Amino acid sequence: MPTGRVDAIHVAPATGAPPEAVDTVRAVAGRGLEGDRYFAAGGTFADREGSDLTLVERATLDALADEFDLEPGAHRRNVTTSGVDLDWFVGERFRIGDAVCVGTAPCDPCAYLESHLDEPGLRTALDGRGGLRARIAQSGTIRTGDNICSD
Repeated sequence: MPTGRVDAIHVAPATGAPPEAVDTVRAVAGRGLEGDRYFAAGGTFADREGSDLTLVERATLDALADEFDLEPGAHRRNVTTSGVDLDWFVGERFRIGDAVCVGTAPCDPCAYLESHLDEPGLRTALDGRGGLRARIAQSGTIRTGDNICSD
């Protein structure tokens, strides 16, 4: 059974706003993370179902560090994880802190991210390792340091 942990949590309060690090966030079923642009049905991809929450692996960000200058949270994923291959959770239920989620699809990189950050080549570098999109099936609190595991 795959397990990992939450290394960081970021929310962006409005479309295009810089992501803000938080230690704790409330994940609300069918809505997203309180304080994030998608919770209020805003954001560039607000009409995309199954994106209540997005995750990315710390190992991916570390691998990009030599080539790209990314500030914490600049990847625009909500949760940074360590110790777990997020691909395990595509189509599966998993627990992150007190919340229960379902992995809906890989979170493929988009042209918006690359242009927003003015980092040419970032989209290609993230291809196949852009993270995970998830639907929140059961509300709960997520904290930095929480475990991530199959439900």
